[in-house]
Amino acid sequence: QVRLVESGGGSVQPGGSLRLSCAASGVTFIRYVMAWYRQAPGKQREFVASITSRDYTNYADVVKERFTITRDNAKNTVYLQMDTLNPEDTAVYFCHAEHSTMNTLAYWGQGTQVTVSS
Repeated sequence: QVRLVESGGGSVQPGGSLRLSCAASGVTFIRYVMAWYRQAPGKQREFVASITSRDYTNYADVVKERFTITRDNAKNTVYLQMDTLNPEDTAVYFCHAEHSTMNTLAYWGQGTQVTVSS
């Protein structure tokens, strides 16, 4: 059974930082491109960042220079370091895993809430 379990969400003031984690099980982790998406209230889910098993990364323009995605293949975990947070970053953040060659094998985590407010 595939599981993606996010953690690390919470409330923070503008300008603050949070680090999200996503632990994967039931998959051969190194064969998956890992990504973070987010969904704000009343908005569609949007791409935030992704990372391949070889650490090639991609970011949405709105988070470049502020967010950093990393992965630890030994721990089957992907991270999202979020710095200089602003209220527009408030959303539920979802972990996503997609097989690098078979994109029909894709999974979502349950999400973790991030709230940026003064």
